[in-house]
Amino acid sequence: MSELLDHSALELRRMIGHKSLSPVELLEACLARIEAVNPAVNAFVALDPDAAREAAQDAEAAVSRGDELGLLHGLPIGVKDLNPTRGLRTTFGSLLFKDNVPESDDLMVARIRAQGGIVIGKTNTPEFGAGANTTNRVYGSTTNPFAPTLSAAGSSGGSAAALATGMVPLATGSDQGGSLRTPASFCGVVGHRPSPGAVPNSPSRYPWSPLSVDGPMGRTASDTALLMAAMVGSTDFDPLAQDLDSRPFAALRSVELQGLRVAFSADLGFAPVAKAIRAHFEQVAGQIAPLFASTSWREPDLSDAHWIFETLRAMGFAASYGDAVRDHRNRLGPNVIANAGSAASVNLADYGKAHAAQGELYRRCQSFFQEVDLLICPAASTTPYPVEDVTVSAIDDEPMPTYITWLALAYGITLTTHPTTVIPCGLGPTGLPFGIQIVGRNRDDAGTLAAAAALSRALKGMDGLARPRPDIEALASGRVETLAGRVPATLEAHANGG
Repeated sequence: MSELLDHSALELRRMIGHKSLSPVELLEACLARIEAVNPAVNAFVALDPDAAREAAQDAEAAVSRGDELGLLHGLPIGVKDLNPTRGLRTTFGSLLFKDNVPESDDLMVARIRAQGGIVIGKTNTPEFGAGANTTNRVYGSTTNPFAPTLSAAGSSGGSAAALATGMVPLATGSDQGGSLRTPASFCGVVGHRPSPGAVPNSPSRYPWSPLSVDGPMGRTASDTALLMAAMVGSTDFDPLAQDLDSRPFAALRSVELQGLRVAFSADLGFAPVAKAIRAHFEQVAGQIAPLFASTSWREPDLSDAHWIFETLRAMGFAASYGDAVRDHRNRLGPNVIANAGSAASVNLADYGKAHAAQGELYRRCQSFFQEVDLLICPAASTTPYPVEDVTVSAIDDEPMPTYITWLALAYGITLTTHPTTVIPCGLGPTGLPFGIQIVGRNRDDAGTLAAAAALSRALKGMDGLARPRPDIEALASGRVETLAGRVPATLEAHANGG
């Protein structure tokens, strides 16, 4: 049954609809892969196989009856452990919630189930999503499936590692300063950071902020768009919610790359980027530039992004977790404590100025996108780092002023509020997955995903730029020490979706 897991989510859904694949058979293949590989990477941290099997049997019965089937009918889904799931342990990676079993789903999970998705389990996250390395005191660390001595990044590292190893065809993530995009890059999968409100956030403790969003992850851009289709739609409970139609995501429009004007940037003009990453990206850009109508090396003015993001993020953490730090400090990890405490150095004037400065940054970005259709840059500033390190403290021996500074390539784009899709682009300078960010026009999530799918299809036919795959056999056999520093055995060569 393991060969099923090589298929795209779109193919699996078509097979289920055509009665050539049983949802029960697919679920059992996923559960077998989790049993074999999860001990090596620790991607899934809570499972309810009995409930998943019951859901798969119901899905099979619906196909047999000829019922109308949802977009995700019969597809096993991994849900990041920041989203409440009915009857399934949801800890938020925190000791404060280590025994928490919600009575209801949050809105995003409810929508996934309504479209026929089968929630197979929860994927690992740092405590409350605070951290770019997926580790917590409840479940421990998620490791990189290409080199399990290294980090899968965070905070959606569990979902990224589960996708890379074929445990599930689709998984959810969330993103503030790269929490969805950096793990996608490190693990060789796709992650889409939606425009604020494209995926409604409910419930949210900070509903007026555009910084933190939920989003879809998959192994292809088209698969990721399929999950996005199940997530979109307005709600009265999110003040930023957009009333989006699911159809442009369920069937992405065809994009002609030769009609696009593309800007390349190795550092967005302000972000620290390792010399090896910069050189590798410039090489990749040179390979893909002929695909487009025109290319240039430029970026919007994001020069004050460090200060804006750090200020707004500090106030958000204080609002969301300040009370928990005050009342339960001894049960919280250092990242949450430090982030909530950083607001002590920020006053109301700083906060107001940061909001105003983000508005100016946003307007500069709109002017920039009047002259280009896409902005493409690296997804991560450095290569995967040791799993025991909680952050990247230096790049090319240059100390990072804060523990999040190395994520500037991601949070600079966050501040623009533009949709961005990370796709795998072969292997990086150390023989591990390399991802690129494709930043689209304001609120054009479907167009951004469609462009990412078109570029992904083109990359499959280009030397060294296809999606890499980890060595599943080595992970399953426990020979993980043989993977570190070794080029993965295969690059995807067949044309399954985009």
